[in-house]
Amino acid sequence: MLALSLAVLASLAGSAVAHGGLANYTVGDTWYRGYDPDEDPAEQLGQAWMIQRQWASINPIFDVLDPFLACNNPGTPPPSYIPIRAGDNITAVYWYWLHPVGPMTVWLAACGDSCINVDPATVQWFKIWEAGLLSGNVPEGMWYQKQFQNWDGSPDLWPVTIPLNLKPGLYMIRHEILSIHIENKPQFYPECAHLNVSGTGHDYPPEDHLKTFPGAYSPFDPSINIDIYTDEMKNTTTYEIPGGPIWDGFAIRDKYCLGC
Repeated sequence: MLALSLAVLASLAGSAVAHGGLANYTVGDTWYRGYDPDEDPAEQLGQAWMIQRQWASINPIFDVLDPFLACNNPGTPPPSYIPIRAGDNITAVYWYWLHPVGPMTVWLAACGDSCINVDPATVQWFKIWEAGLLSGNVPEGMWYQKQFQNWDGSPDLWPVTIPLNLKPGLYMIRHEILSIHIENKPQFYPECAHLNVSGTGHDYPPEDHLKTFPGAYSPFDPSINIDIYTDEMKNTTTYEIPGGPIWDGFAIRDKYCLGC
């Protein structure tokens, strides 16, 4: 697996994808290269170092019922996994991000014995992190999506903690940015990678936290099908992030987990 120091990571910013997608991941001081839609797929797909599912372009997904909403199009699986302990951070690296309005969420899905043969549209996803409107009104306020942007040439970093009590196993991690800056035309930017989670946890979220993509969102959801430029939105200082509640890693014991 390809793993480089963070010092090398900073030097590679000039050769990164333009915008609209998750380029790389870091765990501790180790860097894991993601898929680059600007490079030859033949030099990336199937390579032993690849840990991210293929996304073919920086263009968004517009339809909440799109079959590729889970892990982007085409979502070709990689052969490898990022090793990480439950309770540790994984940081998503974007070379830069341009859109300022909308929520950001992170999801996990258990794969069973392997993530390679799993269809991301059929697994059960659970949300472990979210951030949306931090202050101000909906169209002009400070969103986390805007706050995480850097305009000094350094990468945009999105750190997330893997729930401490999550039971070990193979998982997919799904980062999604939802941009709502165009009225009634949401833009979804999902990317997925494979994780090998270790640790001593025994927990897994209850059924009311489990979702599918597509399926987690409705085309009629007012947080998705939204015009942020109305007078009502200019006077609104709250925003409900779609997708249901976060699972924080302290769920009830899995009733099927013998010996937990």
